[in-house]
Amino acid sequence: MKRLALWALASAFAIGLSAQSKVYFTKEITPESLVKIYKALGVEAKGRVAVKISTGERGGNNYLKPTLIRQLVDEVNGTLVECCTAYGGSRQDVKKHWETVHAHGFDSIAAVDIMDEYGNLRIPIKDKKHLKYNIVGEHLGNYDFMINLAHFKGHAMGGFGGVLKNASIGVASSDGKAYIHTAGKVQSPKELWQNLPAQDFFLESMAAAAQSVHDWFSGNIIYINVMNNMSVDCDCSSHPADPQLKDMGILASTDPVALDKACLDMIFNHKPSAGNDSQPLIERINRQHGTYIVDYAEQIGLGSKKYKIIELK
Repeated sequence: MKRLALWALASAFAIGLSAQSKVYFTKEITPESLVKIYKALGVEAKGRVAVKISTGERGGNNYLKPTLIRQLVDEVNGTLVECCTAYGGSRQDVKKHWETVHAHGFDSIAAVDIMDEYGNLRIPIKDKKHLKYNIVGEHLGNYDFMINLAHFKGHAMGGFGGVLKNASIGVASSDGKAYIHTAGKVQSPKELWQNLPAQDFFLESMAAAAQSVHDWFSGNIIYINVMNNMSVDCDCSSHPADPQLKDMGILASTDPVALDKACLDMIFNHKPSAGNDSQPLIERINRQHGTYIVDYAEQIGLGSKKYKIIELK
């Protein structure tokens, strides 16, 4: 009996090691395909639904457009949520951020909530290597479910931005962004640039913050990456470089680690050709050691790098 119990335990452990997270994929980037891939996940968005997007910096044009996301937002009766940035620009100041929301047309398709407009909320964090807690927009507590709707692209500091960045830096308040960017040194945007940590510490802090948001929703969260307009620069740039890589599609999962890993693999396995060159984005990611965030996120138990692609026809 003892041997049988040990065998069963070993078998269960082996199954756990070999388990793959499901990542759904469609080559079509349309409003209809966004709804289709959401439904494929089989997790219904219930209650007060937050759809976390980036409203994009004024001057940039690569952010996910209202025309693309509207059907999905309508489908779940969602509220578009954002937070202010931690650097000078059109979104650090609340007034300017609302002006940007309006200029980019988001308030014409749905209710919009700048979650840190009136303050911060501290939420628990498991991995306390750098951060003692996560500082998010106060209004995060108003929602029962989150759709993390990210634009996958490059990023000057993180190497790339996908759902892990959208959950961490994206959900953090302006103060929280400074806290993550400095790996827990300061909580004021005014002190950010004088307190930048080692790069891996920043990436570890992002992973820990993303995990805290994931845990906050206790399973009531899903993740979608849209791989279009993939500049080497983030939507937080007012003058991003033109994309040199053609659009690839939409991917979605309940596992943010598997999802970002799948998108990274598509970029790194892409064969460059004239007018469709992945090399600039790969160089940006490598320069910032960007792939380390998925390694560390897996280490702390946020998700798995093992995945299975399920293509939607």
